This record gives sequence, structure tokens and C-alpha cells, in this order.
Amino acid sequence: MSKTAIKIKNLSAPSFAAHLERHGIGPLRRDRLRELQINVGRLCNQACHHCHVDAGPKRSEIMAWDTMEKILRWIQISGVKAADITGGAPELNPHFRRFVDGLQALELHITARCNLTVLLEPGQENLATWYAQRQIRLVCSLPCYTQKNVDAQRGDGVFEKSIEALKRLNAAGYGREKNLILDLVYNPGGAFLPGAQDKLEADYKKRLREDFGVVFSRLMTITNLPINRFAHFLERSGQHEQYMQLLEDNFNPTTVPGLMCRHLVSVDWLGRVYDCDFNQMLDLPLAGRARYLWDISAASLNDTPVAVGPHCFGCTAGAGSSCGGALI
Repeated sequence: MSKTAIKIKNLSAPSFAAHLERHGIGPLRRDRLRELQINVGRLCNQACHHCHVDAGPKRSEIMAWDTMEKILRWIQISGVKAADITGGAPELNPHFRRFVDGLQALELHITARCNLTVLLEPGQENLATWYAQRQIRLVCSLPCYTQKNVDAQRGDGVFEKSIEALKRLNAAGYGREKNLILDLVYNPGGAFLPGAQDKLEADYKKRLREDFGVVFSRLMTITNLPINRFAHFLERSGQHEQYMQLLEDNFNPTTVPGLMCRHLVSVDWLGRVYDCDFNQMLDLPLAGRARYLWDISAASLNDTPVAVGPHCFGCTAGAGSSCGGALI
């Protein structure tokens, strides 16, 4: 089945908007804009089975410096105080470090989403210390604390490289010093919801410390959304309908106030805007029409509708899920 067919199937599933109305909390609308999540390209040194971005070593979508300059100029007048930089592996964008320094000059709180193994790539030998010097908050993918599960989801040898990268980050002070935050991300290895975030965090901390001498700040659990590569997995394994039903059956209305789409804007590698990273991958533009960040104002977004679809059940199932982990 093609990617387009999978997207159409997702969008024809039971109505998320109807669930909001049924609980008296719809339609979903935006709050004040507080953060930009910026995808600087889909190039990655890995090709993980669960990746909703479809990132990989052969992707050519890379944000140009001209686009980054336009984003920096927009931030100067927007009042936004936080930036979450993602990819692909964002560090593989040749302008990444210059862009981060530009964001820091604007006094933004910066989060970088790192796949860990990029620290071992040629030319990235000083990445851990470079991050530490700037006190960038790191959110790093590690879907399990065992080699078998990580390599099955992310490729042979990834777990060993990830542990080496974590040791380098620890040596630079990450996870040990107050201002050097190292958060890890867990996502399920199959078509099921994450376990309790606090319980998983305790297990991770114990196993990583005892087995490898690795420490980190906190763990975030993120539900796999039925988009791109994970959607293909669901189709191939005959679990798509079952998984969509699982998400719908576990809809939790108390997660809705904390949804990330209410306070951030997702920016793609060309500068186009979306309510969230997931909508970006499904090509559901902000306010229903394609626009660039520099064509809108932050204030104009207040109380505007959020574009929703059946994939939104993934963010509202169980304890909820966002790029910041569980919502309740």
C-alpha cells in the first residue's frame, strides 16, 4: 500500500473532532504561541522502523541558511521564547550549529532532539562538548535499555553506539550537572501503548546506571503514531485497524489541555507551518492552507482552530503523548 493510501485510510477513521464534542471540549483551539518546533531536514544516519518522519541517509530535504535567516528574523518580532530543533538528525544539517548560535543570540530556550549515534559520525567528534558549552537541553532517543530491543527497532549496532554516545554526554556533564539536561525518549516496540512513565523511568535509571554507568535527567514516553513508516508496519502486519481502535478506545479527555498543538507551531524544512510535527508529516497545514512562518504573526494564531484527524487519538490515548512525553 502506498504512503498516500495509508494517509487516506487514517483520515477516514472515526472522527477525533466528534470525540471532543462528545466530551464537551471541542473544537480544539490554539492557546498563546510559546514555542517553535523546527525540522531542519530529513537527512539522518539512521532509518528507524517507527520513524514518522521517514528520515534516513538518502533523504535530501535540508533546510537552507536563507530559510533559517528568515526564521531568526521572525522570532525577533514574535515574542516566542523557546525553540525545539528536530530532524532527521538535525546535526547533519551543515548550518545547524550556526543556526543554534543564532537562536541563542535571541535568548531562546533551545531543545535539540538527538538520536545519540550522530555523536559518533565523522565531523561530530566535539558535539558533546559543543552542546555542553551552550547548555542546550538534549532530548535523545533510546527506545529501550536492552540491546536486543533497540537494535530490532533502530538497526544493528545502534544500542552499542548509543551507550557510547551517552557516556560522552555524561563526561561533558550532561545528566550530572543542573544546567545540562539529558532527557531520554521511550517509544513502544510495537502496536501498543507506553507503560507508566514514572515506572519506566525508574527501570531505565536503574538498568543504565548498573549496567553501563550511564545517568540521565528524566524519561519521556511517546506513543507511536500511525504515520509513514509505523503506518506501513501496521499495514504489513495486519494491525492497522486494531491499533487505531486501541487508540480510540483509550481516548482520555484530560490530556487535551496539555496537547502540544495548542502552544507550538511546527516549521518544516522549507519554512511552512503546521499545528504539530505529526500534521506536518500528513501535510495538514496550519489553518487549512499552505503558508510560510514569515507570512503570519504569532498573535494572529490565538484561539484559531487546530487541524485534527484520527492520528490525534495517538496523543490523547492513556496518559497522553507529546514531544514532551506523557501529559498526565
